[in-house]
Amino acid sequence: MRYLGIMGANQNQPSNPPRPTPPDFSESGAWRDVGSGWQPLFGSFHGVGYSFEWHDFKARREFDWGATFHPNCVELCLNLNGHGYVTAGAHRADFSPNTAGFYFRQQNALEARRTAGEQHTFLTVEFSCPFLAQHLVAAKTMLHPLVRAAVEARSNQTTVGVPQRLTAPQLQLITSLRQPPVYAAAQPIWYQCKALELAVIFFVQPPAGEELFCTRQQRLAQERVEQVIFLLKQNLAAPPSLEELGRKIGCSHFYLSRIFSAQTGQTITQFLRQLRMERAAELLKSREYNVTEAAHEVGYNSLSHFSTTFQETFGCCPGLYPVATATQKSAALKSRDH
Repeated sequence: MRYLGIMGANQNQPSNPPRPTPPDFSESGAWRDVGSGWQPLFGSFHGVGYSFEWHDFKARREFDWGATFHPNCVELCLNLNGHGYVTAGAHRADFSPNTAGFYFRQQNALEARRTAGEQHTFLTVEFSCPFLAQHLVAAKTMLHPLVRAAVEARSNQTTVGVPQRLTAPQLQLITSLRQPPVYAAAQPIWYQCKALELAVIFFVQPPAGEELFCTRQQRLAQERVEQVIFLLKQNLAAPPSLEELGRKIGCSHFYLSRIFSAQTGQTITQFLRQLRMERAAELLKSREYNVTEAAHEVGYNSLSHFSTTFQETFGCCPGLYPVATATQKSAALKSRDH
């Protein structure tokens, strides 16, 4: 069954249509090690031209993420947990928690890895070039250069975009994709609409000087949130107060608090705690800091408070992070397997 898109389904196709993806490629073998941690949600890359996939797994070793990317595919990654990267030549996209980005693979494989020892939770949407060419033809002049080159088959280069932070509405959209609020018979149309909605959100850029008011407000809010994060990271041990953040950024601290929560889904205090724990984990992993030193370095004067917060974040007390010796690592893996 063929489903028509909401944009340009009956319009003329590009004069140089993209090359089709070889039908013999399958990513299932690359996900074998994660078992049920990889779950196709809906769609078919080779069939309807898009596919939603859910991923939730613990990487015991560095994971070759690039082996899962389809040739002639623009893939959007909505990353909730875990760190990873995608590189193409001199370009590299780094994914951290609550970020989104996209990349385009032609025939040559991409170098992409997921960090060992982390829980990785993310959703991907795979778009075939013909699907994007058919449904986004009316917005072709406004497409991100990477996507436009892909749909016009102009580039022989595999390219990556710059990840951006996920907003609260986008996080809510991810939740709905796992639990669609429609009957099964309506899901094909619903998922196609969501695929096109995500394509418009992330792939379409307004022409210079024609930014919509709501888009401009969203961009300014995101820029202010990024400024808050930058200022917090500058001094985790003694971060600026909310009032001081407002003065530095140039807006009311009440407004700043509201847009920060709307953009990230967390309060500034909650986000600061997350940054502190991530930094403490880096210090402990370097083995150059003991628990007390790491706690003080990120602004905790109470060791018990630090230990409790660390355990809530990582599921183990800081004294056991990371496992120090190869023998302990082996024992930990065996106990986890049983």
